Amino acid sequence: MAAWEDGYWWSNDGLRLHYRDYPGDGAPILCIPGLTRNARDFAAVADRLAGRHRMILVELRGRGESAYAKDPMTYVPLTYLQDLQALLDHLALDRFILFGTSLGGILSMLVAATRAGQQSGGQVAGVLLNDVGPTLDSAGLARIRTYVGKSTSYPTWLHAARSLSESQAVAYPDYRLEEWLEMAKRLCRLTPAGRIVFDYDMAIAEPFKMPGGEAGVDLWPALGALKPIPGLLLRGELSDILSAATADRMAAELPLLERVDLPRIGHAPTLFEPESEAAIDRLLARIDPV
Repeated sequence: MAAWEDGYWWSNDGLRLHYRDYPGDGAPILCIPGLTRNARDFAAVADRLAGRHRMILVELRGRGESAYAKDPMTYVPLTYLQDLQALLDHLALDRFILFGTSLGGILSMLVAATRAGQQSGGQVAGVLLNDVGPTLDSAGLARIRTYVGKSTSYPTWLHAARSLSESQAVAYPDYRLEEWLEMAKRLCRLTPAGRIVFDYDMAIAEPFKMPGGEAGVDLWPALGALKPIPGLLLRGELSDILSAATADRMAAELPLLERVDLPRIGHAPTLFEPESEAAIDRLLARIDPV
């Protein structure tokens, strides 16, 4: 396991937000997790790439060790974007790579739109979009709305893993109990009372359940900012969030985008599948050739 330091920054509305900082020599990689996820979602990626790259694993407001918002209506992409802009200013990065899963991919597009690609004189050197695009499938959004924000606790990690296997089996049909336990330990935390709970503020669901709450803006123009940037699009073959048609359009609009479809995986790939690791290595080699 690679060593990291805890880092903190402040949002414009006074929240203390957290990130993990793994040292490395190459271009920093800013890792932005999905809706209910935290820094642990990228830990395996950071363990593999740390040393080669500085890995910065973000925890959005209301997740992990980041403070919970007083106003749940700030749990929206444009506020997350403001938080990320504050982090980038805090870190004073002049060049970086974006890895974004699901909501993190939406935010990666928005960050790129505000800090243009390297060939345009901007700061974003490359981007990985993990199972997300400018258009999100309604079936997947409806599925996520059935469980996000529901306060649940479990007496043991095994109970948490079995619950995840029931709700997420459509996305990971080949998972065994070992993989479900690993997922539970990425998504959940142990409370002082000894219960296992999901590691996010249940109030994040309030704006997400409103019409348009998943993005709030037309993301196709934002996608255009990625045209001069080496990119990678990972799509789970079974995804109910990123359709094949949307992925086709993205690949057609972005000449430097490599698309990889992962068999027998839904929303979202973990990034430590062998196909994902090989694709990530190809992306990084295009950004910083050895």
